[in-house]
Amino acid sequence: MVWLDALAVAGGVALVAIVLWDVFETIVLPRRVSRRFRLTRLFYLSIWAVWTLIARRLRGGRRESFLSYFGPLSLLLLLVSWAIALIVGYALLQRGVETQLVAPKGTSGLIAYLYFSGTTFFTLGLGDVAPLGEAGRIVTVIEAGTGFGLLGLVVGYLPAFYQSLSRRETAITLLDARAGSPPGGLELIVRYARENDIDGLARLLADWERWAAELLESHLSYPLLTFFRSQHDNQSWLAAITAVLDACALVLSGIEGVPARPARLTFAIARHAAVDLCQVMVLEPRLDHPERLPSEQLANVCSALTAAGVPLTPDSDGAKKLTRLRRSYEPYVFALSDRLLMPLPPWIPPPAAKDDWLASAWKDPEGMEHF
Repeated sequence: MVWLDALAVAGGVALVAIVLWDVFETIVLPRRVSRRFRLTRLFYLSIWAVWTLIARRLRGGRRESFLSYFGPLSLLLLLVSWAIALIVGYALLQRGVETQLVAPKGTSGLIAYLYFSGTTFFTLGLGDVAPLGEAGRIVTVIEAGTGFGLLGLVVGYLPAFYQSLSRRETAITLLDARAGSPPGGLELIVRYARENDIDGLARLLADWERWAAELLESHLSYPLLTFFRSQHDNQSWLAAITAVLDACALVLSGIEGVPARPARLTFAIARHAAVDLCQVMVLEPRLDHPERLPSEQLANVCSALTAAGVPLTPDSDGAKKLTRLRRSYEPYVFALSDRLLMPLPPWIPPPAAKDDWLASAWKDPEGMEHF
């Protein structure tokens, strides 16, 4: 029937065009895509909903281990889903242009078109099914080029993707001995203050300004990086950026002897990253989030700073400044935490907290706790 052939051609062209445009936006286009309807976005929203539904039933290390598989596995599933959609789209095209196939007996109908499309897309060249007619041969050549091009894009994409991931995780690992595990903004300042290395703290904040800028650039271009977890259960890119924001907020609240300019610059780009990532993931800031720093803990924060020799300046009205600064970023990091199931770091480290570099599966040598 003519109308059925026309519908198959239209459906095939539309499916191939939509998938190829989605591949272009996901892999090639180096900028944020603000359009809400995207195949990749729908793909991740659907499978992440199922994945988190299972993860919420798990506890402790089992949950984190389960969640850590999502990033790499979802990337493979995304590539597979693109390939399947393109194979179906080209099969519909071949069916719509009424391509006659030379095929073994018993191979006919839509199954034959799907098989032929699959062997063409992956450039297998088996030759057991071949097209007859000009239109069918043209579609075959285009599909073979599409499959080869997609393979080339993937081969070039994965190294760049994992390089961005490696740079992100290297900085997070280095933060362990400087801010604890999980990292804390207060702990970061206290450790540097105790060693009288305020200049080192300023340099660290400058380094994290660049880290936050790289995070913003890479995670806006490749949003699926946000789903990749860190090596240790008590570390994550979200905990790291939150700890740095906490440290910058403390410095900007007015701490004696600590320069404010590096903290101001780092705070600006880190908050920018948190806000833009919420926009990319279509997340509303969580204005009703729980209080991370109750008044009794705020008193402990002030006491810890004073004990380290860097108290809040008496005339700075530091508590009010700290509250205003926290309100500018905490709704966004809470929204990301809820979506990604990544806990935020506490302001006061737990009493039994131990740096990851001090922990091992074996009994540590004596004296390591006094290192």
